[in-house]
Amino acid sequence: MRVAVVGAGPVGVVAAIACARKGMRVTLFEAESAIDHAPRAATTQPSTLEMLAELGLAEEFISVGLVARHFQFWDHDKLVAEFDHELLKDETAYPYAVQTEQHKLSELGLRRLAAMDGVEVRLGTRVTDIVQDEDHVRVHARGAAGDERHEFDYVIGCDGGRSTVRKCLDVEFEGYTWPERFLVLTSLVDMGAALGCCPRSYISRAEEWVNVFKIAGDDLRGRWRVVLPSAENETDAEAFADEAVLRRLRKLVPDHPLEAVVHRNIYRVHQRVAKVFRKGRVFLAGDAAHVNNPMGGLGLNCGIHDAIEFAETLEHVESGRAGVELLDRYERRRRALTIEFVQRQTITNKRRLDERDARIRQENFDHLRRIATDPALHKAHLMRTSLLESVHKAHSIA
Repeated sequence: MRVAVVGAGPVGVVAAIACARKGMRVTLFEAESAIDHAPRAATTQPSTLEMLAELGLAEEFISVGLVARHFQFWDHDKLVAEFDHELLKDETAYPYAVQTEQHKLSELGLRRLAAMDGVEVRLGTRVTDIVQDEDHVRVHARGAAGDERHEFDYVIGCDGGRSTVRKCLDVEFEGYTWPERFLVLTSLVDMGAALGCCPRSYISRAEEWVNVFKIAGDDLRGRWRVVLPSAENETDAEAFADEAVLRRLRKLVPDHPLEAVVHRNIYRVHQRVAKVFRKGRVFLAGDAAHVNNPMGGLGLNCGIHDAIEFAETLEHVESGRAGVELLDRYERRRRALTIEFVQRQTITNKRRLDERDARIRQENFDHLRRIATDPALHKAHLMRTSLLESVHKAHSIA
């Protein structure tokens, strides 16, 4: 079986490795000539660590990240609730999240793929069109030598929110875009020490929410990402101006120095899900299939779950253990679980932090406290936010 994977982000490289390990011949196409190191997703949940372990990637991946056992919710400078993944120790070998940059998983995965038989990695080769019939998928691409045509049995599009594969399939990307953009400021200041918070903290403030979380950095010395909303009409230049950056950061750390700010980024945030996750022999995964706001660290994890499901589904069909009708199960599982566990949770997280009404804010905080202080509710909440419950539910969807 020949499989094309489009996109060499974390979802794409995991899909390629998972398929190659099952004996499929894999070609991985990536439009860029190198992996993008811009700050993106950085939280890997316990359920996803289990999947990486099955691929032989977890140990090395954890070694270049930071283990984060807890996450917290704050009301200004008052701790509302703390959640402890240790309560999942009987459910998983990884009762913690790992905080590290997503490009590290891509690069680790590419190194593994380079050593695997039956794998071709095509960096700097952009897929331009996809045409399929009942038996094959023809992939049109453009590389350094010009236009190319390839033929595969199946294709999976892992090529991001602006997915060429999704557009070739003419699949609607249903949902909406949040009015404000998200501003990300990366700082060398120890926010944990300054604020008394843990490495994953969500802070609700009546005037402006803020998320702070620690990542490893390429030097493994650690740095903090501060995520805030921009004003609706704020330009990039206005958001990135030194005075504006310091004004925002000094609400957290009054003496925050400008030289400690090592990166600035701003981006639009969407809540969208592809109307279908499969057309014929072409599948969608990761951001090509679904995008969401980053509160909760779920989007990339869900994409990796897509990749694993795709490989397992193809293996069952290729081995003869199931007929081609099993291909429909990919969408039944992945689309439904994306909506139930990722879209709903991330929307709830954002609205909770963004709430301005004092009465509703207090009700939200009381609800979180009740969950955190009741061991059964606490564990149930972690099962959901870690996507372990999602994995269990997938098995119940025939």
